[in-house]
Amino acid sequence: MQANLGMLDRALRIVVGLALIGLSLSGVIGWWGWLGVIPLLTAFVSFCPLYALLKINTGKRN
Repeated sequence: MQANLGMLDRALRIVVGLALIGLSLSGVIGWWGWLGVIPLLTAFVSFCPLYALLKINTGKRN
């Protein structure tokens, strides 16, 4: 499992994930806001399985 997320991609995923969870907690959106956990997890481990399948790498090139 090699990192395939760059810093900007990770930052955006954290913002989106926290926003979805926050909106869900405040009752603005339903339970599906908890899907914001997925972008948070991928941001913290620096790996996106979908990016790996599509051979996308927004991180540093080796």
